Amino acid sequence: MLYDTILIPLENSPTDDAILAHTRLLAKVCGSRLVLVHVADGHVARNQQQLNLAESEEMREDRAYLERRREELARDGFEVQAILKCGDPTTEILALTRQMKCDLIAMGTHGHGFVKDVMLGSVASKVRHRTDLPVLLVRGQA
Repeated sequence: MLYDTILIPLENSPTDDAILAHTRLLAKVCGSRLVLVHVADGHVARNQQQLNLAESEEMREDRAYLERRREELARDGFEVQAILKCGDPTTEILALTRQMKCDLIAMGTHGHGFVKDVMLGSVASKVRHRTDLPVLLVRGQA
C-alpha cells in the first residue's frame, strides 16, 4: 500500500526527530506528501478566537519551529506543508486528517508506560483509538 499523504503531528521535542527519521524513509519510498502539524493547546491558543486574543509567544515559537522543520524537509525534496492548529490536540489532529485526505498518521511517543499514559492521557493513544487510518508510532529517545 502506498501512502499519498502522511500527517505528522510534532510537539517541538526530541521525540520529533525519531518520527521524522522514520517518516522520511517511508515517504521517499512511497513518494508521499507530508503534512506537519503542531497543536498549540495553551490558554491563549484554546481561547484565541472566542476572546479575540493576540497570538501568544508560545504560538509564535511553535509556528517558527514548524517552518524550520518544513524547510528541512523541502530542502530534501519532499512536498511538505506545515500547519499550526489551536485547541485539543486529538480533535485537531483527527479533523486535519480528514481535511487533508491523509492515508497515514505518523506520531512520536514518549513510551511512558501504561499506567502513566492512563493517568496523563496520551494523545497518540487517543488518536489511534479514534481513527480508522493506519497509525505509525515511533518511540523517541528516553
